[in-house]
Amino acid sequence: MIKKYIPRDISWLSFNGRVLQEAEDITVPLAERIKFLGIFSNNLDEFFRVRVAGLKRAMLYSEKDAKEIFYDTPQAILEELNKRVIKQQQRFDKAWLDIQKEMAKEKVFIKAAHQLDEKQQQFVKEYYAEEVESNVIPLMLDESRPMPYLRDKSLYLGIAMRKADWEYETKLAAIEVPTGSNGRFIILPSPKSEKHVILLEDVIKLNLPYIFSYFGFDSFKANSFKVTKDAEFDIDNDINTTLVEKIEKGVKNRRKGKPTRFVFDKEMDPNLLEFIVRKLNLSKKDSIIPGQKIHNFKHFMDFPKVFKTKAQSKDRTPFDHPDFDGKQRISDVLMTKDVLLSFPYHNFHPVIDMLREAAIDPHVRSIHITVYRMAKNSKIANALVNAARNGKEVVVMLELRARFDEENNLEWKDIFEVEGIKVLLGIPHKKVHAKLCIIKKRVQNTTVQYGFVSTGNINEKTAKIYGDYCLMTSNRSTMADINKIFSALKKVKPDIYQDLLPCRTLIVCPTDMRTAIINHIDHEIKEALAGKKAHMVVKVNSLSDKILIKKLYEAAEAGVIIELIVRGIYCATNQKKFKTPINAISIVDEYLEHARVMYFYASGKQFVYISSADWMTRNLDHRVEAAVRITNKKIKNELIDMLALQLKDNIKARQLNNELSNNYVTNDHPPHRSQIEIYKYLAAKNQDVKNK
Repeated sequence: MIKKYIPRDISWLSFNGRVLQEAEDITVPLAERIKFLGIFSNNLDEFFRVRVAGLKRAMLYSEKDAKEIFYDTPQAILEELNKRVIKQQQRFDKAWLDIQKEMAKEKVFIKAAHQLDEKQQQFVKEYYAEEVESNVIPLMLDESRPMPYLRDKSLYLGIAMRKADWEYETKLAAIEVPTGSNGRFIILPSPKSEKHVILLEDVIKLNLPYIFSYFGFDSFKANSFKVTKDAEFDIDNDINTTLVEKIEKGVKNRRKGKPTRFVFDKEMDPNLLEFIVRKLNLSKKDSIIPGQKIHNFKHFMDFPKVFKTKAQSKDRTPFDHPDFDGKQRISDVLMTKDVLLSFPYHNFHPVIDMLREAAIDPHVRSIHITVYRMAKNSKIANALVNAARNGKEVVVMLELRARFDEENNLEWKDIFEVEGIKVLLGIPHKKVHAKLCIIKKRVQNTTVQYGFVSTGNINEKTAKIYGDYCLMTSNRSTMADINKIFSALKKVKPDIYQDLLPCRTLIVCPTDMRTAIINHIDHEIKEALAGKKAHMVVKVNSLSDKILIKKLYEAAEAGVIIELIVRGIYCATNQKKFKTPINAISIVDEYLEHARVMYFYASGKQFVYISSADWMTRNLDHRVEAAVRITNKKIKNELIDMLALQLKDNIKARQLNNELSNNYVTNDHPPHRSQIEIYKYLAAKNQDVKNK
């Protein structure tokens, strides 16, 4: 029997399996295969911190409610997840072994503590004394004291120690590996033509006799482990506390989160393993996962640059958009035309330059911008601060509830407010996820406005690796709608549905985006039933909303041609009653596919939108999101062309099927890797402009 829906969390694990495929792929450069192992590991950590923790809490729901929300019972999903996680862990371990063999061919070796020669041992002892010792705090473990607090996301060494004259007793300890202070990788003195790297935990292992010298132990057995905890927190309804105070409280309460996963070196001392599992109150129902010696692979995203082969992206340096040639100010260009930036193929500089220009332009009166996740040393933030110092009104909608960026955003709030920037904190129970900016200036007694609508975060770091679109424009209707959104966000008690419904160019969540999408699909259904051409293409990160999935099923039954590009979660299935099966693919490649695009044939009118919203209930009903319809014919055709290039991918595209098999798309067509082809496509357009 074909399932009607795939549970969201099972589908997500399938996505992470696609990430793992990149690490397993021998055609991917070695450094990037290691990076994909790090991404896989980091993804899985967050999955257990949020989704698995949520499923465990949901076990209190009634079966009917749980199935409505999760498409199955939480218990059944958790059991299936554990089976799949263990299988993926086995694949992960094999991939890492294979990668190490390839590293050896390039004369790159990760050395364990017992493999060092005398010169390297001396180097490690000196490095420990000078750089690491002050950051190491041993935690003694025994029955007479409570279990020490173990931090989520941290790597630990579990240590079992003995003396030669002890027949039975074993002393236990744990040490948090200080990767935040010292990094994870240390390059050792190496023979000529070789590179030797040691992990920080092995530096500590070599120094255990010194660390515990006052105990007089003769033997040490040290193995790594990590604990993943429930990272979700609820914003309470206490009217006497501000949102900032609630977020601060929630971040602190994460320390108390219940463990959702315990991963350990399978060679760990049995006494130590039993002690930790018992003290953490873990049971067989929990995710207790034996693994290899190395854990917290997320650090491997930053593995040292020791390989001879270069990253694939080195051949695809971002280039300037041809409309921004440096001869005109950004604002002057936008007064005459719309410009679509396609990251990471186009440089991000025009976004920064637009804000820098505004900061010093004497005619600019105000800048309003939404912020979700910012780069660590953000040039965007610097431009906003400079604008405020120059007397401009700067208003930043800063989403404090951006998961795992709460602390960073609290810090940015303080920085902005000190500089005189007005910080908006959003709407109760609705995250602000729209990516918007509007700049107002007075020119010859006339107010002119320009800005952008983007699919991704305004973050110069992620713009180098995330595939996103940013429409820079001075379109009056678009600017009017952005003004309406900021007017609503500024209200103490906004009526979000009343305040945002008047938008004419943008379609907005939570007010009218769902309805607009359904109306478009209904039109395609009507055309298909009349025997006319009916076609839609949707590119999103995730598709899990039941209402929209049902509408897609209705369209497939009517014969609408449906093509989907979904990077991550995909809960739909193909049903026997479909007149035209849904063609759904997922592209996982060097760049993270992050853009959201919607195309509807619309009786030949061809409506195209770029959006910040995924097709998930949380986005459509519980966030402020914005999609903009592309009216510029040239830009619309570019987006349609790039969608077509992605749909032709037969190198990095996987078919999303009912079996979650992650089969690569294969056909008789010439090899076609969409990220490379899009780069070539945009570069050719760039060259055409230069040649004119």
